Amino acid sequence: MSDTPLRSPQGVRSAFRAWRADRPFSGGLLLTLGGAWILLTEKASLKVILHIGMQGLAGYLLPALMVVLGLLILFNPAQRLFYSITGVLLALGTWLTSNLGGFFVGLLLGVVGSCMTFGWLPDQEPRVSRRKRRKAARAAAPQGTAKEQPA
Repeated sequence: MSDTPLRSPQGVRSAFRAWRADRPFSGGLLLTLGGAWILLTEKASLKVILHIGMQGLAGYLLPALMVVLGLLILFNPAQRLFYSITGVLLALGTWLTSNLGGFFVGLLLGVVGSCMTFGWLPDQEPRVSRRKRRKAARAAAPQGTAKEQPA
């Protein structure tokens, strides 16, 4: 039996890389993790919790919306600008409603993820690693030219 390209580990890995390259993956992931972290700090013991938040519901609603926006960024990147602006506003709002934004960790993850999403450009060519640039420069340089040292 021959393996199809997606059944081999390299095929799955390359398919995931291709899917990830078409969207602001890091930003959406950080926004989702920030919202999840804030939701986890809401369930912390009473000794750790600083305050429940304004009316209690907003303390759960804002981080849940952060998680939803992070997933929307991953699966619907066409609307990434709206999602990222809304995400940064929600992340900043959790500072007041949810234990100082999950003790600043979730707040920072949400803000950084939203900013990364806002700055992502879909038509930008991927960066070439330094090793590949050096290799290309060596291949383009003429072979017989050695620098002469002064006598």
